[in-house]
Amino acid sequence: MKLFPKEQKFFDLFEKGAKNVVVGADLLKQLIHDYTDIVSKSSHIKEIEHEGDIITHSTIEKLNLTFITPLDREDIYSLIKSLDDILDYIDAVASRMVLYNVQVPTEEAKALVNVLVKSVNEVAKAITELKNIKKPEQILNSCIEINRLENEGDALLRESVAKLFSDNLPPLEVIKWKELYENLETAIDKCEDVANVVEGIVLKNA
Repeated sequence: MKLFPKEQKFFDLFEKGAKNVVVGADLLKQLIHDYTDIVSKSSHIKEIEHEGDIITHSTIEKLNLTFITPLDREDIYSLIKSLDDILDYIDAVASRMVLYNVQVPTEEAKALVNVLVKSVNEVAKAITELKNIKKPEQILNSCIEINRLENEGDALLRESVAKLFSDNLPPLEVIKWKELYENLETAIDKCEDVANVVEGIVLKNA
């Protein structure tokens, strides 16, 4: 076994991917809370999403070339793919706000993106601690907080959609904002997907 040491580079790639997601979420929060120069801000988020794709492809390529991995192969794949999924939805929100010619972000969108930013920061904490998997308390605490934030996001989505239908908005505005809210909440859901993968890794390896 010593002839084939476990490749530790995967942890660096996980951390790089998580930090990239945090950057993407922070940029989306800036876009929604300071709604100026949105085309440029959306383009910047697209660049971050592209960087996420590169990190994902690099991880999968390394996975295919590595004989002995520090974690189960399916867990490595699921973790890096789940991180990439968060960025996909962050990019979807930013690009659609430009595409749909959103004039002013709603307070509900601001509340949802705030929850998203908190969630991705907990994701980054959990992934950074994976190297210390034999002491999983901090990892599991972050996972619990991610699950709590996902429930908060669910509640916000229900309230936000209900408000859309009670405010007598034009049908196209309802359709537009319903999709944007759902994409924001799905990004939060994807953080929970990461937490579920991480919890599974802890159970197998702690």
